[in-house]
Amino acid sequence: MNNLLSKWKNGLARTSKATFGQLATLLGATEITDDTWEKLEALLIHADIGVETTLNIMDKLEDRVDREGIIKTNDLNSLLAEELRTHLETPPAIHLSNKPAIILIVGVNGSGKTTTIAKLGKMFSGQGMQVILGAADTFRAAGVDQLEIWADRLKLPVISGQLGGDAGAVAYDTVQAALARKYDIAIIDTAGRLHTRYNLMEELKKVYRVVGKALPGAPHAVWLVMDATTGQNALQQALAFKEAVNITGVILAKLDTSARGGMALAIQKELGLPILFAGLGEQPDDLQPFDADMFIRGIIQE
Repeated sequence: MNNLLSKWKNGLARTSKATFGQLATLLGATEITDDTWEKLEALLIHADIGVETTLNIMDKLEDRVDREGIIKTNDLNSLLAEELRTHLETPPAIHLSNKPAIILIVGVNGSGKTTTIAKLGKMFSGQGMQVILGAADTFRAAGVDQLEIWADRLKLPVISGQLGGDAGAVAYDTVQAALARKYDIAIIDTAGRLHTRYNLMEELKKVYRVVGKALPGAPHAVWLVMDATTGQNALQQALAFKEAVNITGVILAKLDTSARGGMALAIQKELGLPILFAGLGEQPDDLQPFDADMFIRGIIQE
């Protein structure tokens, strides 16, 4: 437990230092004033929690302070942690009961999709599952190469296509290979695409449909990889992906390099999607199942 908490604290150190680290100064032993509330509100917004969520938290904090007769700022820290926690859901357990279970990974350019796929592959294979990867990012050569390098390093099979080739065909072949070889899980990469590129979003819809033709009921999960360093800017992109395909969960990548970890609360509020995993470092085992309690302790550094 201590090692896991340390991993979360280390992964969220930048967010904590840049924003919540100011709590120690703000929430000292002085009396609560209007200035206290103004500074706390600004701090939460700066953490990319989102304006609406911040205002909701502030209203509840002020109400509790009045009801419980709290007058010292140093008593606000634990109350803040409790209120932050109420805005984060514990993600549902991942049940990949289909065999093979087909997972489609989507996201914008540079969000960390390919590295995240490698981490997922290692995690699932470490659980004793047979995993195959699909390099359906035929839009850029580096996308296929990167996944093939990871697959070789992790000793996982990968189905690739030609640069500029039909991404749907690669996805179809990956599903067929998973069926023929009786693999447990197929994880399919897709081309990173900006939500404003109509033709690329249409191609993503096509890949989604093709997977369903290759195996009725598939994909069984569609996970959106979001880059934590982009903060609130990622939310509009995420909404476009949610409209294009049936996203079932979010993977929050690059938390360790971001000072905007508060966006996790905004994701739940704005998207209504569970955060399934968090990227807390560069190593394959740094992808952790999202833990709301560990997250709050990590940013508050309790």
